[in-house]
Amino acid sequence: MDSTTFRIGGDLAVSRLGFGAMRLPTEPGADREQSIAVVRRAVELGVTLIDTAFLYGGGANEQLLTEALYPYPDDLLITTKVGVAQTGPEGEWRLDGRPEILRDQVEQALRRLRMDRIELLQLHRVDPEVPVADQLGTLRELRDAGKVGRIGLSEVSVAELAQARESVEIVSVQNRYGVIDREHEPVLAACAAAGIAFLPWRPLGAAVAPGAASGGTAEIAEITEVAGELGATAAQVALAWLLHRSPVILPIPGTARRDHLEENVAAAGLRLTPAHRERLDRLAQPAGHSTGTGTGTSTSTSTST
Repeated sequence: MDSTTFRIGGDLAVSRLGFGAMRLPTEPGADREQSIAVVRRAVELGVTLIDTAFLYGGGANEQLLTEALYPYPDDLLITTKVGVAQTGPEGEWRLDGRPEILRDQVEQALRRLRMDRIELLQLHRVDPEVPVADQLGTLRELRDAGKVGRIGLSEVSVAELAQARESVEIVSVQNRYGVIDREHEPVLAACAAAGIAFLPWRPLGAAVAPGAASGGTAEIAEITEVAGELGATAAQVALAWLLHRSPVILPIPGTARRDHLEENVAAAGLRLTPAHRERLDRLAQPAGHSTGTGTGTSTSTSTST
């Protein structure tokens, strides 16, 4: 297996198997206390990359992480995302990449997370209603002002990534991807070629949840069979495959359960044989491999990423 660490932007070392905080309940009560226990356990297990976003509860998820982990360990990276806001006609969530919105969300995140600088800030989606140059220019200004360390993108195509890199250095991309769901294979290839971190959201997807993505029962059965041969779970096999797939892949599986967390983290030590990897590689055909363009920017504001 490739190294268990990756240097984002060439200098920010993190564990390749991270943690997605989106699923953590934040409402006061027993579930919130369990969320705090889970995220603390993740850090105890060696996780040094935690992903959150303003969208996750309008900042409530960020506040939860602060309560659980502040003061932060020196090697911990909490990355957050901006660019989705409750600014629709009826106050609904929508893409909003206006410079004033991005600046305000960064300032709020700095206060909630009790940070002087967000070491990795990701644009949750490219807003098609706002010039891309304005969105990236705002993030670049925030970086130059010392409020942001590095800039990443989420749900972009190869063309959009290339366009963005003409304006500002991009160190990470967060797209949906997994052993069965490989629509963004061209984007992964572009990231690998440039040494850009690729954070697959919903990294388990249909591998453990039939119907969650493009997989079918035959694919799930194959993953389950491989898992049985290795004495592992299907989730562990799906994560191990990602870690073997490319050294730039940093999966961020999320869960609100301690046992699932520990199961996921243990996947970093699972060794797939060449034969197992070949069987898993055959489960899905990469989409768009002939054009290298991937898909366009999603306009969804779903909280699944």
